[in-house]
Amino acid sequence: MTNSKVAVVTGSGQGIGKGIAERLAQDGFAIILSDRNGEVLEQTTKEFKNQHDQVASFIGDVSNPADQKALVKTAVDQFGSVDVFVNNAGIELVCPFEEIAPENLENIFRINVFGVVYGIQAAAEQMKTQETGGKIINACSIAGHQAFDMLSAYSATKFAVRAFTQATAKEYAKYNITVNAYCPGIVGTSMWDRIDEEMVKYMGLQKGEAFKKYAEGIALGRTEEPTDVADFVSYLASPGSNYMTGQSIMIDGGIVFN
Repeated sequence: MTNSKVAVVTGSGQGIGKGIAERLAQDGFAIILSDRNGEVLEQTTKEFKNQHDQVASFIGDVSNPADQKALVKTAVDQFGSVDVFVNNAGIELVCPFEEIAPENLENIFRINVFGVVYGIQAAAEQMKTQETGGKIINACSIAGHQAFDMLSAYSATKFAVRAFTQATAKEYAKYNITVNAYCPGIVGTSMWDRIDEEMVKYMGLQKGEAFKKYAEGIALGRTEEPTDVADFVSYLASPGSNYMTGQSIMIDGGIVFN
């Protein structure tokens, strides 16, 4: 048990999720790191334990509802509550629309949409038992506000995340549970490395050129870092956001405006 608030972050073995978990740890949260890649998760957990006392980990698949419930139980057993649950885990799919294969479509929806649904359900079930309620924070994207060519399936999953964010915010408000989402843009992570690699196959570009092409339109003149996203999630996890719910906010340096 702990006197600190407790934050669970899925997909936190690396990339944006790791950055979010690091920032929330700095904010004083006890952290449950979760990822389906056990090797990466083990390394990240070691790094965190060298810097923070209140860290635990859980290997799980967000698309499995039993894993999501077990993740929440691990947090409660370790630290006593779940005050913040970040549905960060997600994957990409880059290809022309007519080449979307059934197995790829099913997989991206299982992770990006079903995973968020099961995470919200598991977190809310626990938070409803807590007098303080809690904060559920979902990974959306600028692609959840504006669909992008070659990323149609990914965009569709993020539009779905926006819908679930709005609907669950309405349902859970009476329990003092807020539900919001963060919408990153072009972030320098392994996911964007993979997007660039797939883009060049279809666009006749050299490695790195697709990433550069998409980054040219950023108003602030630089690509995004995981810390840029983590700083915003820190706000969503803080008391400062107590009067915000149902929102999917873009943190993209100025790419999509609406």
